[in-house]
Amino acid sequence: MNQIPPFRRQRAYLSQFTTSQLHLKNPWVVAFFSFSYPGFGHLMQHRYIVGFILILWETFINGMAKVNLGILYSLLGNFDRAKEVLDERWLILYIAIYMFSIWDGYRTTIDLNKQYVLADREDAPMLNIKMGSWDMNYLDKRKPWLALVWSALFPGLGHLYLHNVVSGFFIFIYTVGICYYGHILYAIHLSMLGDFTQAKETINMQWALYFPSIYFFIIYDAYVSAVENNKLFEKEMAAYLRKNYQKIHFKTPL
Repeated sequence: MNQIPPFRRQRAYLSQFTTSQLHLKNPWVVAFFSFSYPGFGHLMQHRYIVGFILILWETFINGMAKVNLGILYSLLGNFDRAKEVLDERWLILYIAIYMFSIWDGYRTTIDLNKQYVLADREDAPMLNIKMGSWDMNYLDKRKPWLALVWSALFPGLGHLYLHNVVSGFFIFIYTVGICYYGHILYAIHLSMLGDFTQAKETINMQWALYFPSIYFFIIYDAYVSAVENNKLFEKEMAAYLRKNYQKIHFKTPL
């Protein structure tokens, strides 16, 4: 349990498995990632339960309604085929949750930005280390470009580098599932051998079209999380130094 003085708001919360923090976000960026894949905007806000539910719901309802295939055929200009593959019975259910994800991500970001400003002005205290029987988590500075590179090599690894075990492990397992059911890695292998015809026949586009949204989101989120974690480390260190070493009557030079 985090032992901190009773302040009205918290800027950050350290658990054994992740670091949740408030920081300023662009509501339109969150809305965009919610638009690209419902649930991703909520992961950016560290609202993991809502985010995981929306991501799993998107996987289920998109598969039942064949939305990805409808998008694919529409982009290819084959609108008749797109209308054939779409299942209207499931598509109606898809629309409401999809719009809610975008709206809620945008709305909540504005509210959380206000909470951050108030907590920052209050100079709310933060723990710098959390230890437990399963793992330990601590604030320190890490390289954003390394988080980006590990995420580019495989989604989830960058978050594990930042000790965001909750989202990192979920995205890692989720990506493995997408690659398996979409036959993505085998299609890449065939493409590298020059067998493009067999690669096109092998890949399952309904599953494969999930991957681009996952890939670019996780790279962006890992990089931004590294930057914000570094800022959090600096703020915690600055607060500690002010409290313990700065004299009240010391006159700083202008």
